[in-house]
Amino acid sequence: VQLQASGGGLVQPGGSLSLSCAAAGRTFTSDTVGWFRQTPGKEREFVAAYRWSGGGTFYADSARGRFTISRDNAKTTVYLQMNNLKPEDTAVYFCAHTTKRLINTAVSLSRLYDSWGQGTQVTVSS
Repeated sequence: VQLQASGGGLVQPGGSLSLSCAAAGRTFTSDTVGWFRQTPGKEREFVAAYRWSGGGTFYADSARGRFTISRDNAKTTVYLQMNNLKPEDTAVYFCAHTTKRLINTAVSLSRLYDSWGQGTQVTVSS
């Protein structure tokens, strides 16, 4: 699955950004799509995930209450709405996809995702 992530940019603290993850040639049905982020010298960190099979949205503690993951009705795009952004949210954000049936505690594990988008830079700075 080819994923295209977009929507990053520069925003002031407290601002908002919306990221998109579009799948080329695929309609999501029983998939899981996750958002991860990475800063230099650190491991990729889970942010949020949307799971079609069994339903459910999942968030890292750092994202809960500020970020919202959603999908379009055509089931080809997943969005990450990020509000009240903080400087520590600065990172390259990646979307990832898998057809594996992930249990709740597994959606945050990057090694279980099969396809990755190219990443989009989010910079939160005044």
